[in-house]
Parts: sequence; C-alpha cells; structure tokens
Amino acid sequence: MFLIVGVLIVLGSVVGGYLWEGGHILILNQPSEFLIIGGAAIGSLLIGTPLPVLMKVTGSLGRFFKARPGKADYLDLLSMMYAMFKLTQQSGVMALESHCDDPEGSTIFGQYPKFVHNHHAVKFLTDSIKVIILGGVSPYDLEALMDEDLEVHHHEEMKPSSTLTKVSDSLPGLGIVAAVLGVVITMQALDGPATEIGHKVGAALVGTFLGILMCYGFVGPIATHMETFVEDDARYLICIKTGLLAVYKGFAPAIAVEFARRVIPNDIRPDFDETEQYCRNAGRPEAQAEAA
Repeated sequence: MFLIVGVLIVLGSVVGGYLWEGGHILILNQPSEFLIIGGAAIGSLLIGTPLPVLMKVTGSLGRFFKARPGKADYLDLLSMMYAMFKLTQQSGVMALESHCDDPEGSTIFGQYPKFVHNHHAVKFLTDSIKVIILGGVSPYDLEALMDEDLEVHHHEEMKPSSTLTKVSDSLPGLGIVAAVLGVVITMQALDGPATEIGHKVGAALVGTFLGILMCYGFVGPIATHMETFVEDDARYLICIKTGLLAVYKGFAPAIAVEFARRVIPNDIRPDFDETEQYCRNAGRPEAQAEAA
C-alpha cells in the first residue's frame, strides 16, 4: 500500500512542480533516454549479479505487498514456544524429536500455520533442537552455533538489497551517459535552427533527470525498504534463539518466553499480561481466538 502511495507522491510532486512552472510534459517523453538508462542498468545488473541473487531480487519485490510480522505473529510464536517448552519440562527434550522430524504433522507446530510456512524459521528452530537432543553442547556453544546460522542467513538475505543499492548508485552515472550522447547529437545539429538545437539539448538533459530521479526517488528507497524485510526476519529468528537458549539454560517455560518477549520491537511487543494469557491458552484454538 505505502509503496503505491509513495510512487504516486514522488511522481505527482516532481511532474506537478514541473507543470506548475510551465513545463511541457511531452518533452519528458524521450524513449531513447529510457532505453539507454534502463537497458544499461538492467545489463549491468545481469553482468554483476549471479542467477540465485537475481531470483532473490525478484522474490523480494513481492514482499512489498505482504505484511511484516506483527503482534499477532509474535503472540503465536511465543505461545508455540511455551507449549513446546512445557512439553520439554514434562517429558524431556526427546519428546520434541517427532515434532522436529515432521513439523507440518506436529500437533504443536500444526496449530500455527504461519510459523510452519516460514520455512527458514522452522529449520532454524528444529535444527537447533536436534542439536540439543544430540547432547554434549553447552548453552554458550549452542548460542555461538545459532549466531553463525543467523549471520549466514542475514548475509544471504541482504544480497538483494545491496544489489539494488549498487544499481541505484549507478543510475546518475548512466543518466550522464545518456546526456553526453544527447550532447553529441546536439553538436551534430549546430548548423540547424535554434528550436531544433534547444529540443535536442532538452532531450539530453532529460537523461540526467531520469537517472537521478530513478536513483533517489525509486530504486534507492526500494533497496532501503528491502533491508527492513531482512531486519524483521532477523528479529523473528532472534526471538526464537533467545527463548530456546533460556529454556536450555534451565529457566521455567514462562520465564524463557519472557526472555523471548523482551527482544520483540516495542511497537509490536505484547505486554506481559497479554503474553501470559495467550500462552496459557496454548493448544486451545478457541481460547486463542478470544485472546486475540
């Protein structure tokens, strides 16, 4: 929603101000400039970007139309961890083995379809639990292992935004390339009428305008927004890590969930009483719906 609103505001402000000052909109319609800048940008993207990263870039664009993890998602996560930690307290960590082997068929995970569909979060949690089941690892070493996993994931997920940032940085330069080519064409027509020369100079300057506008008005902000997606995912995984480490260190399930709750961003963090009520209703869908 905000993506569309932002695009409309940028275009409306720039074009509206231009028209207000008496500019002619048709002068901005320079297909050759679009071809030079757009084609060169896409070509440079293909030259410098491996195929897996290109696929990640296109996949990340679709996330603009998906909601970020909110309070309800974190309440589900905390509730799920509480049910899982209670089972561990009552029956031991081995009781989680069947749930980790088949998350989609798990009676715990199955109650939280949003979590199950978050494949990396599921793998992060289940793989970490499997390490605990194997035994012989201290909480400190488990934390180091999970941090390594988080760092690798963060590095991989940041590639689309960093790639678009590089493309964004190149757009003003490509706009200058288009403008220089326009000047070359203008120089070839110096013996022509003044109106023709003026038209060609204007067309050349449109290239610089387009490159700068695309950089700072569209591609750069899109790359920045992609970084927020990565940060949201990282915070969700850190919440899992914090709760799992706390229970592994011997804290009671409710205290371990409180450790996890404290790392949730303030704007979407449920309060203590809300979390406690929601967690106590774990395994009771009708009560969870009432608490929500």
